[in-house]
Amino acid sequence: MKKIFVISDKNKKSLQIKKFLMGKINLSSLKKSSIIVVIGGDGFMLQTLKKNYRLKKPFYGINSGNYGFLMNKFNKHKTHKKILQAKKIKISPLIMRVKTKTGSLKKGIAINEVSILRQSRQAAVLKINQGKKRIIKELISDGVLVSTPAGSTAYNLSVHGPILGLNSNKLSIAPISAFRPRRWKPKIVNDNSQITIRNLSPSKRPISAVADNIEVRNANIIKIKTNKKLKFNLLYDTNRSLQKKIKLEQIRKETS
Repeated sequence: MKKIFVISDKNKKSLQIKKFLMGKINLSSLKKSSIIVVIGGDGFMLQTLKKNYRLKKPFYGINSGNYGFLMNKFNKHKTHKKILQAKKIKISPLIMRVKTKTGSLKKGIAINEVSILRQSRQAAVLKINQGKKRIIKELISDGVLVSTPAGSTAYNLSVHGPILGLNSNKLSIAPISAFRPRRWKPKIVNDNSQITIRNLSPSKRPISAVADNIEVRNANIIKIKTNKKLKFNLLYDTNRSLQKKIKLEQIRKETS
């Protein structure tokens, strides 16, 4: 019998779902559990994954937020059955390494995307390389976004980045409000690549680097690469897999 541990966000809807599950399921401790159920939205799931990924256990999300791309739909009558029958997928995150203006080194994990954002009223001036290959010599914009396939339907899609298949082995690099070159288009690159983003005007035009929800300010050089040795195990209902959600978003984009 699979043992279940529940982690819940603190909003009213999440706590109501947790209370319901506690009345239906004999819950286990975190240490002894074989499945971790996460109740909340995508943001709470991202926080929980990063905090507990070293446990190497599968995570089943129950959505109490808005869209809940990383989550499953709550069903009072079938939730316990769906948790036990859910299918597992593995996703690898991005590792972000940042050298700041003062020379300090910071690191972060991103499941969805790394966002490079202007930190002041002035646009950022960025140079972007893929390994030794130059992607763009000078991009003047509000920033740039490097997205995983799992995150390609989130912020990446909002800045007109491409939707990537979950098994595509690709990353998206998308500008945020590009000013020069004004029509610079998003790029798709191999996920074996190391992406290096350099701030060409750090004193006058500071930038921040954000791995999902972890921000490093006054970034000078940002290096981003998929860590294929690190795997997050997510559980999905058989008819609501992450692959299926991505395909539905691709269809919506084509017909919009």
